[in-house]
Amino acid sequence: MRLPYLLMDIDGVLIPFPSPDRTAPATHDRHDVLPTGRNPDQPVTVWLNPAHGTMLLDLIRTGIVAPVWCTSWRQDAATMIGPLLGLPPLPHVDLPHPQITTSHPNGYLWKRDYVDSWLGDAPVAWIDDDFTSLDHTWAAERTANGLTTLLVQPDPHVGLLLEHLTQITAWAARLRSARAGAADTPHGAEAA
Repeated sequence: MRLPYLLMDIDGVLIPFPSPDRTAPATHDRHDVLPTGRNPDQPVTVWLNPAHGTMLLDLIRTGIVAPVWCTSWRQDAATMIGPLLGLPPLPHVDLPHPQITTSHPNGYLWKRDYVDSWLGDAPVAWIDDDFTSLDHTWAAERTANGLTTLLVQPDPHVGLLLEHLTQITAWAARLRSARAGAADTPHGAEAA
């Protein structure tokens, strides 16, 4: 039985956007990183909460989801951001570098078309701060068609909270139970 994917964004999820007064949360530590292709004289400052690494590791260790980065950080998520949080190397969705001026060029998150194709018929919990109502409609339609889909949308100025991962854990456990129940039902028998 295939595990549901856990797709994880970084900006607005693990790296919160600055507050109006331009301060970072006290829970986050400053790191200067050098993304692929960036001029060595121009590192990027990111703020990460070390507790996020522990929280994500706890979820990953349950074995109920298959974690995958889904971020414009692409492979740098696994080589830079993940290690700063103490996470093991994780795969990433190979997103393109679109020439866009908004995250929603078609009214929905630009990543969605690529993710939809990449997922195929796999169930997914996707954490991103930038979904629109069209993304939620897509998730509901996918679920209605038997492709269970959960979108989790943190506040981009706060980022990931334990309650988000608790929601995903409960969702994945229900999905596992439903699949186990379906596997136990004899072929041709009607479920009660």
